[in-house]
Amino acid sequence: MSKLLEVSNLHVSVGEKEILKGVDLTINAGEVHVLMGPNGTGKSTLGFALIGNPKYEVTEGKIVFKGEDLSDVEVNNRAKKGMFLSFQNPLEVPGVTLSSFIRSALEQKTGERVKLWEFKKKLDATLDILQMDHSYAERDLNVGFSGGEKKKAEILQLLMLEPEFAILDETDSGLDVDAVRTVSAGIEEYQKRVGGGLLIITHSTKILESIHVDQTHVMIGGTIVKTGDSSLVDIVNEKGFESYGE
Repeated sequence: MSKLLEVSNLHVSVGEKEILKGVDLTINAGEVHVLMGPNGTGKSTLGFALIGNPKYEVTEGKIVFKGEDLSDVEVNNRAKKGMFLSFQNPLEVPGVTLSSFIRSALEQKTGERVKLWEFKKKLDATLDILQMDHSYAERDLNVGFSGGEKKKAEILQLLMLEPEFAILDETDSGLDVDAVRTVSAGIEEYQKRVGGGLLIITHSTKILESIHVDQTHVMIGGTIVKTGDSSLVDIVNEKGFESYGE
């Protein structure tokens, strides 16, 4: 199995505050990794650093994606290379429909014009998988969407863009049971379509019940303190993070 992402001794600061303090992580193509930990420990910071958000300064260490050091690669180019981040709190974008946003992102990624008929056919089929009314495609991106609808729209983008590596940051946050099942189905569909690598950042484990997890990581104080298989999720559920220093 080929290495997709290699993070070595990663230190990340926001302003003058160091958040990540030496993170090591390797994700192979097709693997699903789960990152857990208490609030404020650096989980989302890792996601933003991987995607290249300039607010998060890498002061030491490396991020290597598909064999390429991403140190000097900007956010938009990381996306073009096959990285995707689903936001914990998706932004509203008035004046840009969900459909046009996804179509534009596809054209940016491929460098080619997207045929409208083929795009709409795939979009409609994907909306059906996520149990979203087709009218959502022509609504302004996330404007007036409920929390669950915003999260479904993020998974819709994941399925349409088909990145090789996706970071899902608290995608299950605030979702009811039915919405969690729908989002889980979307993630399963992504695995079938693409077989890409996944890093799922989560507090809840409901979203993991129907997803095969290859490795689980516990982050405390800006470092990964424990790595194990899917059984580590059950241990954390039972004992919390206290045994790891929280």
